[in-house]
Amino acid sequence: QVQVEESGGGLVQPGSSLKLSCIVSGLTFSTYAMAWFRQAPGREREFVAAINRSGGNSYYASPVKGRFTMCRDNAKNTVWLQMNNLLPEDTAVYYCAGGNVLQVAFSMARHYDYWGQGTQVTVSS
Repeated sequence: QVQVEESGGGLVQPGSSLKLSCIVSGLTFSTYAMAWFRQAPGREREFVAAINRSGGNSYYASPVKGRFTMCRDNAKNTVWLQMNNLLPEDTAVYYCAGGNVLQVAFSMARHYDYWGQGTQVTVSS
């Protein structure tokens, strides 16, 4: 059984940093692309970042480019999302996802097979 578990969310002030973690079990982690999506109240789930199987390339949505960094450690079955200079509009539930996804489809949620329950990130003064 595949399990995807996020952690690291919380309430922070604008300009702060948070680091989300996602640990995966039950599959051969190194053979799956991984991604982060987020969903704010009343909005659709949106792509945040993705990383290829080796961790050599990562991709970011425009609103987070330059502020967020995604990385992975295949030996630890873990991905991380380092979020810097957080803004109120970053407030959302953040979801970790994995799948056998081609690079061209990295930003498309429907291509990911495995999802965590999400972790809440709230940016507010």
